[in-house]
Amino acid sequence: MLELDEALENAKEELKRADHLLYVSLKYTRTVDVIKSIIERLINTFNYTFDALLIAAKEKGTFQGKIHELPRPKAEQVTRVYSDDLFKNYLDFYLLLRKIDKANFDRSLEFRRHVTMTAHLSDEKAEVTIDIINDYFDQTKEFLNFVERLTQGKEDE
Repeated sequence: MLELDEALENAKEELKRADHLLYVSLKYTRTVDVIKSIIERLINTFNYTFDALLIAAKEKGTFQGKIHELPRPKAEQVTRVYSDDLFKNYLDFYLLLRKIDKANFDRSLEFRRHVTMTAHLSDEKAEVTIDIINDYFDQTKEFLNFVERLTQGKEDE
């Protein structure tokens, strides 16, 4: 079983990989494959932060039972333990990333500044551009920092 520090460290490593993909790989290749890889890394970051949250809750005694291995049930466990609106917003964002990752998609303007991945979700289309993936990265980083402060009792970073 993972420990709290290990889960947070794994999340940071995934975010570091996403950072490299975003600021180095995407800058020079501008392909949908790189955008897709960034989305996968952001999802992995969320998965590790969910582990950290549940481990911290277990240590505090606010969560009993086994931490689920599968991502969606694990996310549901997090929402049961941490029921505040902020977590709901981050969970919705996480579920959107998962939908985009699993959806069929089109590529357009590859190798150009406005490279776009258009994911065909069940009820709509989601366009992911360089600017949007930057926002997704920032949101994920913000969530990781929030979880780190929450689980380790740090006030500000």
